[in-house]
Amino acid sequence: MKCMYQLQTGCMTSTLSSFAVKEKSMAKRFSELRAAMSPDARAQASELTYAMLSEMPLHELRQARGLSQKMLAEVLHVQQPSIAKMEKRTDMYLSTLRSHIQAMGGELEVIARFPDGAVKISNFAELGAQG
Repeated sequence: MKCMYQLQTGCMTSTLSSFAVKEKSMAKRFSELRAAMSPDARAQASELTYAMLSEMPLHELRQARGLSQKMLAEVLHVQQPSIAKMEKRTDMYLSTLRSHIQAMGGELEVIARFPDGAVKISNFAELGAQG
């Protein structure tokens, strides 16, 4: 076997051969791993995945939608640094957030949740239609 990896000390054939064995034992397809999971474990993984995808910061949402800051800036007619700055904010106008969400192809809804139920606040939707 030829040595493909060289360090300053020379050819490390024993390290290479043991690495190849480790690599074979470590590489598994996701479908194989999932098939080996119990139905309960698969259900738990699905719930966790849904929870992670249903709540995320703006920058992760933008990335999940396959958009760069530059692309979003072009749609909003602003400079890229203003997108970076907005994604770091913890407080902003609803109109700013709405335009950001709309530029990503979404629609912003404001929902108030109470112990006895949830209510969609409709006057914010009306503001979006006017603007």
